[in-house]
Amino acid sequence: MPATPLRKQVAHALAPLRPMPRAGSRMRPDYLVVGTKRGGSTSFADWLEQHPDVAPCLARKGTHYFDTNFRRGRAWYASRFEKTSAGFRVTGEASPYYMFHPLAPERIKAELPGVKLIAVLREPVDRLLSHYRYEVERGHESESLERALDLEESRLAGEVERLREDVTYEGYPYRHWSYLHRGHYAEQIAHLHTLFDPQDVLVLQSEQMFADPNGTLALAWRFLGLEPVHLDHLVPLNATATRPDVADATLQRLRDYYAPRNEALYALPGVDWRWPDA
Repeated sequence: MPATPLRKQVAHALAPLRPMPRAGSRMRPDYLVVGTKRGGSTSFADWLEQHPDVAPCLARKGTHYFDTNFRRGRAWYASRFEKTSAGFRVTGEASPYYMFHPLAPERIKAELPGVKLIAVLREPVDRLLSHYRYEVERGHESESLERALDLEESRLAGEVERLREDVTYEGYPYRHWSYLHRGHYAEQIAHLHTLFDPQDVLVLQSEQMFADPNGTLALAWRFLGLEPVHLDHLVPLNATATRPDVADATLQRLRDYYAPRNEALYALPGVDWRWPDA
């Protein structure tokens, strides 16, 4: 199967030219890939869209509607998806910020109460190191890793309250400097379980996904009620090949920090895998 079928290439190319849709003329998302940052969600969302029955999100990399673009409104969000007449069975999108943003889960529940959620989780120390390097490379971080970790609590102080009070506030510190907090997976998944049936939340391990893409996709096809397909030539997107140089003491600090949090994750419904002990 080609990496991007022709009709999906055309749909993406025409997306900026589409008018705002009439009510009921567009597909509503059946699934959302909700996290996590630097965990492989971009690759997984791209691979999901290669199923012939899955309509692409016309915003390409996701709309960020339920986090930073919520003020744009429902008509704008609907315009990011295919027409109901296009012949696809399901559609969806991805934002690795949805799982972590303090307002996104409730917004999703209110607007898409029957949606299925998929979280792709990477071992939290590796995720954190990738996140830190990502922010440094894009000019969002000038502190050393150790200093950034020490500053995180003060940098994030009051951010959740500001995000809740002001829909126009994008929360720069919360989005870019939340290295440790992004790896609090158990808290984030447990919160989703308070809003959605745990059977509607699929929690995947990033490392397994990259090691066996079709094996992991098979879980997703079943979760979404789609016929299984085997996809060839699946290429990871936005992958990082190496981790930054990190002092042994810092690595141990991070492993100790996440050890109890990982155990809490493993105890949640639907998490039937573990990361190897560091």
